[in-house]
Amino acid sequence: MVGDVLVVDGGGANPQARAVVDVAVGILCRAEGHYLLTTRPPGKAYAGYWEFPGGKLEAGETVEQALRRELEEEIGITIAAAPLWRTSVVDYPHALVRLHFCLVTAWVGEPTMREGQLASWQRLPVEVTPVLPGTVPVLAWLADAAL
Repeated sequence: MVGDVLVVDGGGANPQARAVVDVAVGILCRAEGHYLLTTRPPGKAYAGYWEFPGGKLEAGETVEQALRRELEEEIGITIAAAPLWRTSVVDYPHALVRLHFCLVTAWVGEPTMREGQLASWQRLPVEVTPVLPGTVPVLAWLADAAL
């Protein structure tokens, strides 16, 4: 693992013994400074919490390939280039997750929620709550970067 680990709700027991789940996350940004946040779908851990869209890497996928697949499946868009921006590790009680945040400024299609989630274009500071704990530091990074 690289960098600090954010421990949420006590984290899992013995994080060194747990496998890391790699997740590609898309920070969709419109030119006027709005970011797309979606809620976690019903039935998943932290259902209803707001986050940036994305999902788990499958075997053999790069971060960008996984992000492309996930965003097509979840919100019906096809992304252009999605450079890796930052990586963080979050220790949730249900999983030890390495989040690969990619900046997405160009895509084809209009986001359409396909998994029962909600979506909202937000400016910083965001007004939606609750925000997934692993997303909170990213909002601060975006504010500092003034993207």
